[in-house]
Order: sequence, then structure tokens, then C-alpha cells
Amino acid sequence: MTGETIFKPSARRLDGKVALITGAGSAGPGWGNGRAIAVRFAEEGASVFGVDRQPASMAETAERIAAAHGTFATGSCDVTQSDSIAAMVEACIARFGRIDILVNNVGGSAKGGPVEMAEDIWDAQVDHNLKSVFLTCKHVLPHMLAQGSGAIVNLSSTSGLRWTGAAQIAYAATKAGVIQFSRVLAVQYAAQHIRVNCVVPGQLHTPMVETRLAGQRAGGDVAALLAQRQSRIPLPFMGDGRDTAAAALFLASDEARFVTGTEIIVDGGMSVRCD
Repeated sequence: MTGETIFKPSARRLDGKVALITGAGSAGPGWGNGRAIAVRFAEEGASVFGVDRQPASMAETAERIAAAHGTFATGSCDVTQSDSIAAMVEACIARFGRIDILVNNVGGSAKGGPVEMAEDIWDAQVDHNLKSVFLTCKHVLPHMLAQGSGAIVNLSSTSGLRWTGAAQIAYAATKAGVIQFSRVLAVQYAAQHIRVNCVVPGQLHTPMVETRLAGQRAGGDVAALLAQRQSRIPLPFMGDGRDTAAAALFLASDEARFVTGTEIIVDGGMSVRCD
């Protein structure tokens, strides 16, 4: 050994990269996963193409990236529709010329098991949480194959690993599917220098807690829901979208050049508890 470092990174970890991020808005003010990933990637030098079904939700994302002197372009997309995704991908290519990183961040839960859940809700969950990942990869992978490299980061959930406090059978099944989808894709495309990994967030304090979950699960009592969620987490605090973003940044960067087909769990130790 001569003492030289193995890696010689640039000043910023994603300089020269183009990142396509779905769900780059947020359910409200603060650090949702998609917003945090978009901002963090831009801070590290990536040109970010952020899309959301509700473009207005990306206004705060754009403001934060502008404050960091980052590069951010936006578009609207329904990631359950193949034509919409094809247009999104072409818009990103037209704007930046390539796609080095794909982050699949779209997802959402619905309560209930197979008896009480309506069939159309099940179908919508499959489309929203799993088919969306299939479709974005279907349209982005040809560009990555043509350029001979790429990194895909898919967001799953600890609900795809274990029971997390509520019966949400479709969400759990589809998020488990995202993990196995990513593993298979990673092996299929490893020889083409395309890496595929998952970030698996746990029960974070994102804007969705205030805007949706508290009303669904705690009668609108945000403090009660946060206390309930914190009780499951061994670490004495609750993470937020910035913690998800840190894991996604590593997996998207060249620092993870030998990492594919695996998951980083971001849950404060919740999923390894026995109770």
C-alpha cells in the first residue's frame, strides 16, 4: 500500500450527474422524502429533473434548490400511466441530455386487509406503489443502457419487511415487491454498469403525518400519532426526509460503486425490535 486514497471524489458527490426524481414535491411544508432527496442531490451538484402529479407541491423544493444555487427543472407526471412517463423521460433528456440517476419516490398507503379492502383500492395500490416503479424503469433503462451506466434508487418501506402497527395489506405487499423487483433488476443489469438499490424508510416525521396520517389514525391529534410512532423507535428521536435523502445520496453516488441489489433501512432501529 502506498497510502493513496481509494476514492478521489470531486468537491461535490454528484457533479455532472443528471437525476430524475419522481414525487419531488411534498404533502406540505417541510422535509418530505422526495423534496429532501431533490434538494440534497442538487446541493451535491446534480442537475435535478423533478416531477410530481401536483406540480404546485414542488414550489418549496424549487425555492430550496435555488437557495442552494442548484439546477432544477420540473414537470408533471402520472407515474401510473406509461404515456405520461414516456413524455417525462423525453422532457428530461431534452433538457439535460441524459439520465444518470433515477429515484422512484412515489407511493402511498391504504388501510385494511383483504376482507375489508375494496378490489379497486387494491388495484390502485398496486399501480401506485409497484407498477409505477416498473414503468419508470421500463422507460429510463434504455437511456442508461445506451450510455453504459446508471444508478436506480427505489423507495420501499419497513411495511414491506414486517408488521408496522396497522393492517395495510396492499401497501405492505407492494413495498415488499419493490424490494424484490430491485434485486432482480440489479442482477439483470449489473454487467451493463447499472446499479439498483432500495432505501427502506421507517416511520418518519414527514409532512404527511400532519396532512394525512393524523386524520386517518389519531382523530387529527398529531402529537398523539407522533408519540405512538416514536414508541416503536429505539433511537430517542424521529427522523425525517433528510435521513432518507442521505441514504439515497450514498446509493446514487460513485461511493456506492460496488453496492447493488441491496437495501438501506432508515428507521432508527424499529424493524429489528422484537415487540
